[in-house]
Amino acid sequence: MSHYNENYNYPRNWHGNGFGWVNPAALNQPSYPPQMPTPGSSGYSSLNPSISGQSLSYGFVQPTSSPGGYPPAPAPSLPYPTMGFAGGFGGMPMPNAGYDAPQMPSMPMPMPGDSYGSSSTEDAAQAQEIPFQAVSIPIAEGMFSSLGEKGSGYRTRTDVQDFYVLRSQCLENGSLFEDPEFPATSSSLMYSRRPDRHYEWLRPHEISDSPEFFVEGFSRFDVQQGELGDCWLLAACANLTQDQKLFLRVVPEDNSFEDEYAGIFHFRFWQYGRWVDVVIDDRLPTYRGELIYMRSSEKNEFWSALLEKAYAKLHGSYEALKGGTTCEAMEDFTGGVTEMYDLKDQTPPNLFQIVEKGFKRNSMFACSIEPDPNVTEAETPEGLIRGHAYSITKIQMVDIVTPSTSGKIPLIRLRNPWGNEAEWNGAWSDQSPEWRFIPDEQKEELGLSFDVDGEFWMSYRDFIRYFDRTEICNLSPDSLSEEQANRGKLRWEMSTFEGEWAMGSTAGGCRNYLQTFWHNPQYVVHLEDPDEDDDEGKCTVIIALMQKNRRSRRNMGVDCLTIGFAVYRVTERDLAQKPLKMNFFKYNASVARSPAFINLREVSCRFKLPPGDYLIVPSTFEPNEEGEFLIRVFSESKNSMEENDEEVGVGDIDDRIAPDVPIPSQPSPQRQAMERLFLDVAGADGEVDWMELKRILDHSFRDDLPKSSSMNGLNKAHASQQNAANYDGGGEDTNGGLLAQLCGLLCKDTPLAEAFGVSSGGPADTSTNVQNEIIPIQHVDQVGTGFSKDVCRSMVAMLDVDQSGKLGFEEFQTLLTDIANWKAVFKLYDGDRTGRLSSFELRQALNSAGYHLNNRILNGLVHRYGSRDGSIAFDDFIMCAVKIKTMIEIFKERDTEGTNMATFSMDEWVEKTLYS
Repeated sequence: MSHYNENYNYPRNWHGNGFGWVNPAALNQPSYPPQMPTPGSSGYSSLNPSISGQSLSYGFVQPTSSPGGYPPAPAPSLPYPTMGFAGGFGGMPMPNAGYDAPQMPSMPMPMPGDSYGSSSTEDAAQAQEIPFQAVSIPIAEGMFSSLGEKGSGYRTRTDVQDFYVLRSQCLENGSLFEDPEFPATSSSLMYSRRPDRHYEWLRPHEISDSPEFFVEGFSRFDVQQGELGDCWLLAACANLTQDQKLFLRVVPEDNSFEDEYAGIFHFRFWQYGRWVDVVIDDRLPTYRGELIYMRSSEKNEFWSALLEKAYAKLHGSYEALKGGTTCEAMEDFTGGVTEMYDLKDQTPPNLFQIVEKGFKRNSMFACSIEPDPNVTEAETPEGLIRGHAYSITKIQMVDIVTPSTSGKIPLIRLRNPWGNEAEWNGAWSDQSPEWRFIPDEQKEELGLSFDVDGEFWMSYRDFIRYFDRTEICNLSPDSLSEEQANRGKLRWEMSTFEGEWAMGSTAGGCRNYLQTFWHNPQYVVHLEDPDEDDDEGKCTVIIALMQKNRRSRRNMGVDCLTIGFAVYRVTERDLAQKPLKMNFFKYNASVARSPAFINLREVSCRFKLPPGDYLIVPSTFEPNEEGEFLIRVFSESKNSMEENDEEVGVGDIDDRIAPDVPIPSQPSPQRQAMERLFLDVAGADGEVDWMELKRILDHSFRDDLPKSSSMNGLNKAHASQQNAANYDGGGEDTNGGLLAQLCGLLCKDTPLAEAFGVSSGGPADTSTNVQNEIIPIQHVDQVGTGFSKDVCRSMVAMLDVDQSGKLGFEEFQTLLTDIANWKAVFKLYDGDRTGRLSSFELRQALNSAGYHLNNRILNGLVHRYGSRDGSIAFDDFIMCAVKIKTMIEIFKERDTEGTNMATFSMDEWVEKTLYS
């Protein structure tokens, strides 16, 4: 159930200044409290005086006057405005408006219902959470245009062009490389329309007499914008040139127009946790002999034009680069984590410190002004360009001495990618009179110059006054060179995990869907020490959740998922359970979370949290939305991260299934009757093959087997009624079926006998009933009903030690016990008696059967044995259990020392896996 408001005028910065929500009340809340305090006294107040500028409470408030039972809009007494998010969802202030501005319409709220776990059945002690909300950003909305959403050229890992192999081939052939994957045609320029004029693709030596890759090195002044609206990309390129290590990782030094020139070049970009090498030819689009897109200030320098072409190829076309965000480009150039902050009426009070700390850690910065809806790249009276991305190249506290006072002033240096006279004309601009108050040695330290190059200085106060948004890219630890570290640059501490949301398994949706929320992947982060300069003893944490490979499938109708995350404080006692189950989330409120679920490539938020252990639960907004993701955690102090998931292995069977199943080991009347029966069915060889086993199981389950698992096309309502009757003893066979009677011989007076509906009776009676059931077995129809051939064959293989293809009596006896266990498990979790389990119940069902599996294995099992409607039939559940037991036993047979390691030769592995 999505909660989108299509008429909502979404603010440009949907996540409110890059800060996530922090709930101070939940930070002090014990796990599984015996009695939860009432909402009004729990400390969940949005006006809690203990809230710092980075710790805004979003906890539940019991209002006295607000309609609908939800918190009111934030009051002016909050430390800083948060676009209406701080106290709840009462409304959001209009963009560019103050506290007293009219409020936007409230976001529609999720109504409690069955999809949330039926709130009517939830007890009073349940932790109160404000329902999560989803925000849908229009794909083509201004500067939120998603980069490369159409016609992506992103290739699979197996389809890679090798730069060195291709260059060698061209040198041997004496030819210049022509890229078949990104041809010199109009389709590489545009995907939505045809070009309005004829463009000619020329190689650099056809444009310039002496082309060079670099002319006197590289700098931010080498990047100048052409006709394409990709100023955001140029801003990122300008930032990239300021760090040699980062630049040369993206732009390899072996690109050249001299040594081994073959018309082929390559560049590297970060994509979802790995670096990909993009190969291009050097044919560039021109009009009347001039480059039409990115170019250098030097006419014979071509690295920037070729870099732009490689990035266009990565995303399908040049047009795909029109209207993106600098954050994405900086992320693709560095592998860092990005943040965005709104500056209009919502500037965080510590933004200067955030930026200053970022420069100490080599972070990259950009900023922009909201575009004029009527004029493209309109110029303001102050000389700034609307809808245009600027790069921030320096921030510094500068000494100032005036006739009346002296001190320090925060200044910031910016650059317009146009590289021309379009510069800021206010205070501290080029030739501004304010510069006469700066000492000469300070000017020299700043590297002050007043060239017409698009670069200028301005005061920090004017910066937050005239710009609307700033973007920060925090670099990964490996981006810092040893030389930079020696100069005092600091590193972020980073932890990374890849994961998957699989339908019916690990795609549990947000906390609104309590019953399935706990099925999402879970990650535990340990924050060890507070920030060195933090007076409150807290840790700065940036959590970034990125969905993978969505844009590359945009042309197949795959859009970005609506994603977000929640953070919970956990103890060692909590973490004894892996993963944490539904009750934990029912009785514990999240201590932090992303303010909204959003349909962008990445959601990132900054938090201030006390040291300790935290559980992060990334999810899609609704259950059963499939996708892959990358989750990263950056912190100033050391952190460690692990997946909170089960270890693969065998445990105890659920007490509700079989506490202690007695297996008669001594001769007895029951065992003798069972053996006589088995020999009668098996024939002269004393063993049953898979066909004989299928006849026994099909006949004994003819009234007991859930119909929907073996009868395709049967009306589901009828099947459900029939299955319920069978479960309740309403089938035609009042004796419970042959298998029930066989099991009764072994499991008399145990829960297994009850699961099969076997009543207490003497062995003579049971033996008589068994003999009466043998005759019809020869006439059972084997076509289209009962257990599948694969299940029966797998059952035989599971216990067939000598690989004869048959089971002896001892093996048959063990099989009956296993089937009895699995049937009882299935019956326990098939609460609605439909003959099918929800695939979300598979983990618990297998746990009850004694098997513990991690998310990756569960995802594979659901894909293998689940159906399209997210359910698992009885026959498939049995097959799943058989496979699990077989593979674990094969492994344990080799792992004799219990090291959790086993060695197989190729022929041994093929033999074991194929036969099983």
